Amino acid sequence: MIMQSYEKLLAVIQNAREDVEKAAGGNRAAGTRARKHMQDVRAAAQEVRNAILAARAQPPKG
Repeated sequence: MIMQSYEKLLAVIQNAREDVEKAAGGNRAAGTRARKHMQDVRAAAQEVRNAILAARAQPPKG
C-alpha cells in the first residue's frame, strides 16, 4: 500500500514537470496548471503519509 501511494506521488510529479518548466519560462497559463499539479502533489503526499501511519499501527509481520 505504501509503495503504491508513493508510485502515484512520483507519477503526479512527473506529470507536472512540463508545465513547471513552461511556468519558469514565463508562461502564465502553464503557471496555473503547475499550481493545480502542486495541489495534486499535496494530496498524493498525504496519501503516502496516511499509508505509512496505517502500516505503523499494524503489528509487525513475522
